[in-house]
Amino acid sequence: MTESTSLICPVHEPMDVKFSPRVLLIAESANPEWVSVPLEGWSHSQAIGRQVRSHLVTHVRNAAAIERAGLCSDLFTSIDSELVARTAGKVGAFLRGGAGKGWTTVMAFESLGYYYFESLVWKQFGSAIRAGKFDLVHRITPLSPTIPSLLAGKCRKAGVPFVLGPLNGGVPWPKAFNSIRRKEREWLSFVRGAHKLLPGYHGTRENAAAIIVGSGDTWNQMPPRYHDKCVYIPENAIEPSRFNRWRTRTTKRPIQVVFVGRLVPYKGADMLLEAAAPLVRSGELQLKIIGDGPQMAQLREMIAREQLSGGVELTGWVDHANVQDHLANSDLFAFPSIREFGGGVVLEAMALGVVPMVLRYGGPGELVTDQTGFLIEMADRAQIVASFRNVLERVVVNPALIDVRSAPARLRAMQQFTWDVKARQVLEVYKWVLGRRPDKPDWGMPLQDPETLHRYQALHASPVPGETAESVC
Repeated sequence: MTESTSLICPVHEPMDVKFSPRVLLIAESANPEWVSVPLEGWSHSQAIGRQVRSHLVTHVRNAAAIERAGLCSDLFTSIDSELVARTAGKVGAFLRGGAGKGWTTVMAFESLGYYYFESLVWKQFGSAIRAGKFDLVHRITPLSPTIPSLLAGKCRKAGVPFVLGPLNGGVPWPKAFNSIRRKEREWLSFVRGAHKLLPGYHGTRENAAAIIVGSGDTWNQMPPRYHDKCVYIPENAIEPSRFNRWRTRTTKRPIQVVFVGRLVPYKGADMLLEAAAPLVRSGELQLKIIGDGPQMAQLREMIAREQLSGGVELTGWVDHANVQDHLANSDLFAFPSIREFGGGVVLEAMALGVVPMVLRYGGPGELVTDQTGFLIEMADRAQIVASFRNVLERVVVNPALIDVRSAPARLRAMQQFTWDVKARQVLEVYKWVLGRRPDKPDWGMPLQDPETLHRYQALHASPVPGETAESVC
């Protein structure tokens, strides 16, 4: 594709015709048919495209899926860096220590391939950027704060603002779970600071006009001298059109509890199973575990040993499009992950009115409030199991504790965490770096939702039977 004004045609008519900058969106990972980061890259870029005139630049591996999604070929460019990316990926996969493990190792080698990707982006779009055909450049993915961007310095030299993020990662490993850290083959996490030696690390932050940080942990790990250009916007969001189910059931015994995630040690499915075991045996609770992974055999052994087969279902892998069918028929989404960067699955549960129970740590701890779920303090394994069991025992005795949080959970997800809401927040960042607003945007960290709290208090002026106002809020 040649560089021309066709590159900056809008994906959709911008909502704000008075302010519609021309934006080059860099999302190396953006795929409507995949999950996790690729789906985030796609959803985020398309939501931004509904606000501004944009052109998406992504990896060639995503091109076919993007075309099947109906995006005109004039509105995106695919970059073929596959030779280097494939080689780096193979080395990372060999060293990671097994499927689903060694995430920091994978990121380290992905950064090598990403340097080449950006060099090809600049080769194709550099002259258009220098010529002022774009008002700003925004790198959406990679999300990892360990992967630098050499485009930041090139854009600054060209006089075009460069926006970076959301960056998310760096959630510290809880000291009580170093054994799991080793099981996950997270060897590089012990020397995580070494990524600051990568070419372009400091230059990326120095040359960016704005940095969107996706979590409090990422903010805390950002050198303080860059805080004045950092804006907090959580990494994850949901697309309402993907969630056409809604939890309509009233909680009753047996309580329906669901877990969704990869069956790896740090996700904590084994801790949940241990916490729920007595209530499953008594018939007061049923547990469904959705996902697959290396812990499957261990969970099956636990179910057999504890005589839980009548109340626990292991579904194995379920297509993402069908997960909501399982969630919508549940009461409580229990997710004891000890090191979760984003926690998109938590938002998906909330969007359906399913109440989450998560650790007050990492991404989920910033998505859930005491009015919309149950927050468990980080501790060692035994204490986490005991705390989860305590909440399960409470809701078995008083199921209304779940129902009173269901509508506020859905309201928070739909008001604060849709992709369109997030895109409008990003638009405010654009206004700031382009001089259209004097102050840096600030929505609180974590996001504040006074309207949700107000509605919750209005709907439930009287405490739930058996629960004091202090224990609710």
